[in-house]
Amino acid sequence: MSSVVINGKPVNRWLQLAIGVACMAMIANLQYGWTLFVVPIDTKYHWGRESIQWAFTLFVLLETWLVPVEGYLVDKYGPRPVVLIGGILCGIGWVMNSQADTLGMLYAAAAVSGLGAGAVYGTCVGNALKWFPDRRGLAAGFTAAGFGAGSALTVVPIANMIKVSGYEAAFFNFGIGQGVAVVILSLFLLDARQASGFPAAPSGGPVQTRRDYKPMEVLSKPVFWVMYLMFVAMAAGGLMATAQLGPIAKDFKIADVPVSMAGITMAALPFALSLDRILNGATRPFFGWVSDKIGRELTMLIAFSLEGVGIMLLSEYGQDPVLFILLTSLVFFAWGEIYSLFPSTCADTFGKTFAAANAGLLYTAKGTAALMVPYANTLSKAYGGWHIVFVIAATLNIAAALTAWFILKPMRAKMIAKAAEEADTALHA
Repeated sequence: MSSVVINGKPVNRWLQLAIGVACMAMIANLQYGWTLFVVPIDTKYHWGRESIQWAFTLFVLLETWLVPVEGYLVDKYGPRPVVLIGGILCGIGWVMNSQADTLGMLYAAAAVSGLGAGAVYGTCVGNALKWFPDRRGLAAGFTAAGFGAGSALTVVPIANMIKVSGYEAAFFNFGIGQGVAVVILSLFLLDARQASGFPAAPSGGPVQTRRDYKPMEVLSKPVFWVMYLMFVAMAAGGLMATAQLGPIAKDFKIADVPVSMAGITMAALPFALSLDRILNGATRPFFGWVSDKIGRELTMLIAFSLEGVGIMLLSEYGQDPVLFILLTSLVFFAWGEIYSLFPSTCADTFGKTFAAANAGLLYTAKGTAALMVPYANTLSKAYGGWHIVFVIAATLNIAAALTAWFILKPMRAKMIAKAAEEADTALHA
């Protein structure tokens, strides 16, 4: 039981974390289930994969670029109303998808879904950073894990419903169910701003600032833009894999090849998707916990490098169905941690008070990266395969890994030390 209290009454902050994780799990399919719908939509309407994937890009843009606004609302009004409205919009968005018979309506549905998902995502991550100043990496990791692994149990049911009843039924039924669940969960969220008695950050962990920076101040700091560019570089490859995994497996001619591993037999694509979701979720608290112990930048160096290597191996050996499953699992395991490492690094650097809005500003990098996703199809067609796409993604990952250690680490240390010196000077003035 935590020592944190609200109005003199003890509050279990782990329960608040669990509610946030559950909310994230309920919206996970909006992003991670999308790849299952691309081919069926194209088969029915023949709009072309690239045109259909712009819906995914629009979803990610709205999900990310408005998070700073939603984070501001959370910092001002608390998490409950923002998540409640977000759940309603998530449900409406997928119901619209089930009825979309034009690209315009598909894009409109993506926009509504993205707005709702962003409200839930930004609130839950920002809330975790506030409830756990002593374990930010772990808390952000568990919360982000709900989004990364939340679709693991529903990948197969969605795929089966698409085959049996059509993709429209899958959109409608899962949209309603997920939206209602988020609305109910939102009613149990508490506002960390009203709480006191938080444990202090342990000595020897990541260095944290003693100053709280407002969002407009954050935008003026070079260290923010270094993190932003790193986030874009890392997000691009993972989003490409998330959106294009179905088409890639189809082009590799292994999507429906049955594979047996660990006593389970399943077609390669749904097998890969299920395992990917689990590892994509597990990596977030794992690397978040590691970063709480050894520091954010060193963890980034290790994980980002592993991602780059995994992408290149997938390019070389992914046409084998077993290796396709194993290597996509490695790629997602080494990618998902960005959603715990970057928010916790942001809060360490810019403080707790405006953590939701500031983390939201950084999270918009995911939207910027999403602009690259539709062009993956264009490049694959122009160069006769996916190899060039993999090479670009791997290069960006390695560049981000080196930037974390050689540029971000000294910049952050210098900025935090300067803020501490200014605080001491003001105290003794």
